[in-house]
Amino acid sequence: MNLIWRSLWRMFVRRRKPTGASPLAVSRSSFRVLPTDVDALGHMNNGRFLSIADLGRFELLQQAGLYGPMRKRGWYPVVVASTISYRKSLDLWKKYDLESRLVGIDDRAVYVEQRFTVDGEIYAQMVIRGRFLQERGGLVPMGELIQFFGIDRDDVVMPEWLLRWSRDVALPSTKSPAPSIWE
Repeated sequence: MNLIWRSLWRMFVRRRKPTGASPLAVSRSSFRVLPTDVDALGHMNNGRFLSIADLGRFELLQQAGLYGPMRKRGWYPVVVASTISYRKSLDLWKKYDLESRLVGIDDRAVYVEQRFTVDGEIYAQMVIRGRFLQERGGLVPMGELIQFFGIDRDDVVMPEWLLRWSRDVALPSTKSPAPSIWE
């Protein structure tokens, strides 16, 4: 919840004008590690990376000029799966950039890669699998979403490892049982 003020600041006060850039282009957002971001060891908490990444995906849609029109359609994105690898610590007051880019599309989801960088060097890297839902219920059809994004599906080549990862981490549908049974 303590990210609410930073979120509101970035969404409404420091709001960037849409550039019309494709979601396939890299979106860069600058941040600084604040006292509310650090853990007992003085570096950014691993969970905070995920929260900051949410802001980066918002800014990716905002920069592409897609966020407002998407909300008017009653669409909203949700994360279905994510994975993150940490390479170096981000210490208190450290300035860093978050780079976000759409890197894949399949029949039900979009894939976004995000990198936390300092002076062009990767400190952490994550990939999310996300879906776009409709407020009235159900998924936004992928064909409609791709057209809305203004991209050609052939321009987005899914890396094989990303397809494998997506299959390997998938949980059953919400309409199927998923009992918690430990083996």
